Amino acid sequence: MPPLVLASSSPYRRELLERLRLPFSWSAPAIDESRQAQEPAEALVRRLALEKARALAHQHPNHLIIGSDQVAVLGERILGKPHDFERAREQLLAASGTSVSFLTGLALLNSATGQFQVDCVPFTVHFRDLDEARIGRYLEAEQPYDCAGSFKAEGLGVSLFRATEGSDATSLVGLPLIRLVDMLLAEGVQVP
Repeated sequence: MPPLVLASSSPYRRELLERLRLPFSWSAPAIDESRQAQEPAEALVRRLALEKARALAHQHPNHLIIGSDQVAVLGERILGKPHDFERAREQLLAASGTSVSFLTGLALLNSATGQFQVDCVPFTVHFRDLDEARIGRYLEAEQPYDCAGSFKAEGLGVSLFRATEGSDATSLVGLPLIRLVDMLLAEGVQVP
């Protein structure tokens, strides 16, 4: 099996990948993650996932490199990482009583052959009605400022949900393991 590399600095993605019990290393790719003019959200996450994997190909020439990127979409608006309390508060107020789609781009690049697989895995979160006080308590407790959509589904964020819908709950955290296993199997990797 070629060595696996996760093209990400995200501790959440590393924790998810550890579930597969395959040895891997990780490295943060240096790419411009800006959205191109008029680029649809699905195209954005697919492109960025593949760019992250390709950014590490020269350092890891005989590897399988996993890239992933995620955005949250509310209506026509892409919600990025809030980075601070005020932006997180605004995002959660906007999501209150509505549904937010999380689109996770996933790429697997074989750096020896140049062949790649890329996909987008959607997941929808239906939010409860949230008031300012509840949002404030949540943000103070969890501080999810590095998470698209301003919550951590693997933590207290689940208390903000009315329901979820999708084929792979791990995509909500940022690395869709079910689809990744399909990609690894296509590369001949035996997943326990």
